[in-house]
Amino acid sequence: MEAFAQFVPLILIFVIMYFLLIRPQQKKLKEHKAMVEALRRGDQVVTQGGLIGKVAKVKDEGEIEVELAEGVKVRVVRSTIAQVLSKTEPAEG
Repeated sequence: MEAFAQFVPLILIFVIMYFLLIRPQQKKLKEHKAMVEALRRGDQVVTQGGLIGKVAKVKDEGEIEVELAEGVKVRVVRSTIAQVLSKTEPAEG
């Protein structure tokens, strides 16, 4: 019984770490994944490199085409999108 009592503080520390660090990080990753999957043409986005542009084309293989300026398009890996500034309304039809 005494040996178990020595492990109680370690178990408590692990539980506290889980709720303060691990769980919020998992939630943040899940939200980011949902945001990236919901990207559509016309959305204004910010990349992790700080570039701001509009989504010109959504490709299936994990990348999108972002228009930084008129006529300047770059291919960007979807997971490097840090933030969506403005969403476009879905087209009716």
